[in-house]
Amino acid sequence: MYEYEPVTQFVGVDLHRRRSVIVRHNGEGQQLSVARIANDPDTLGQQLDDAGPHPEVVVEATYGWYWAVDALQAAGASVHLAHPLGVKGFRYRRVKNDVRDASDLADLLRMNRLPEAWIAPPEVRELRELVRYRAKLVAIRSSLKAQVHSVLGKAGVQIAVSDLFGVTGRARLARVPLGEAYAHRVLSLLQLIDTLDTQEARFTALIARRLDGDPGYRAIQEIPGVGPVLAAIFVAEIGDVHRFSGPDRLCSWAGLTPRHHESDTTVHRGHITKQGSKLVRWAAVEAIQLHPSTAKIVADRTRIQSRRGKNIAKVAAARKLLTLVYYGLRDGHIRALTRQVAA
Repeated sequence: MYEYEPVTQFVGVDLHRRRSVIVRHNGEGQQLSVARIANDPDTLGQQLDDAGPHPEVVVEATYGWYWAVDALQAAGASVHLAHPLGVKGFRYRRVKNDVRDASDLADLLRMNRLPEAWIAPPEVRELRELVRYRAKLVAIRSSLKAQVHSVLGKAGVQIAVSDLFGVTGRARLARVPLGEAYAHRVLSLLQLIDTLDTQEARFTALIARRLDGDPGYRAIQEIPGVGPVLAAIFVAEIGDVHRFSGPDRLCSWAGLTPRHHESDTTVHRGHITKQGSKLVRWAAVEAIQLHPSTAKIVADRTRIQSRRGKNIAKVAAARKLLTLVYYGLRDGHIRALTRQVAA
């Protein structure tokens, strides 16, 4: 007798903050069931009982997808993460509802046309949480400092120091005569800045401890302009660099490559796509501006700037720096830098 081999089912999950819709399809695309559930890991896992062993499940990379992917994987599913930009065409349908969205996700997966995003493992997600939160703290602190300058501007006060929030700047700021309301606001802002300084230092230390001993983290800090903070951003956001076949793929993923529109014999290449990790793009450009980087990057940037302008040259240099980051994360060292030192 032949042993019965169950047919793989395809499951689409339209995930929302409170409730989700789950649609099951067979291999021919026929809808088998529709379920609406309140979000709960156990309930989500139980919905796969009727899908057979190891079903193919797709979830869009939307709000709070971490718990859903973990619950589905724990239930034995082969989970795929749909990239939001790749499925944005759903919104242009005449009829749009949660069942149609989940059904379309299952169909894209069944036809092997699903635009997939990388499912970062839990340890990478935790590192990203630390790095991204530290970046938020720095952004909030910068906003508070800008408010202090704004209050001084309203009072027509200018303090000639390089760092208003350093020891000398704070001492001079304390002697500035301000109206009662403005003085209270400045005092409150300074207290909040001090609190954020403490929290930023705390998370910087947490990140450094997590990355201690990481060969890629150490290697990319050899790139001029890349210190511990920027290196942590590259490691956390890029994750497993081996998922990219080459540095050009990494630059494309980071949104640092030009848009390409081609039809018949007409080809248009525009500005960079900016579709990817905003933090990686910022870190690459920031590293270029902090330091002229390697001699080769400096020469290329100067050559491009003379022909195309400062901004285009800066982005081109950021791509070249990200290429060095790729090899540093992949190999644990950067041979191009080693050759330059030897020369």
